[in-house]
Amino acid sequence: MADDKIKVGAKVEPLRKTRACAECGRPSVREHYPFCSDRCRSLDLSRWLNGSYAIPVADDETKAPDEE
Repeated sequence: MADDKIKVGAKVEPLRKTRACAECGRPSVREHYPFCSDRCRSLDLSRWLNGSYAIPVADDETKAPDEE
C-alpha cells in the first residue's frame, strides 16, 4: 500500500499548452487562460459587453414570415 501514496512535489503535466494571449500576444497563464493577465481578460470581456464583437445581421423583411 505504500506504493499508492501520492508523491509530494511530483512533476505535474500542465492541462493545456500555453498559447499566445488573444489580446497582447504574450504567453498565456493557467489562471487567466487563454489570456496572460487579468487586464487582458477584462479588456476582452469589455469588448463583448460593449458589442464590439457582435455578429452583423442583415435584416431582410421580404424573407420574414407574414403575421397576418
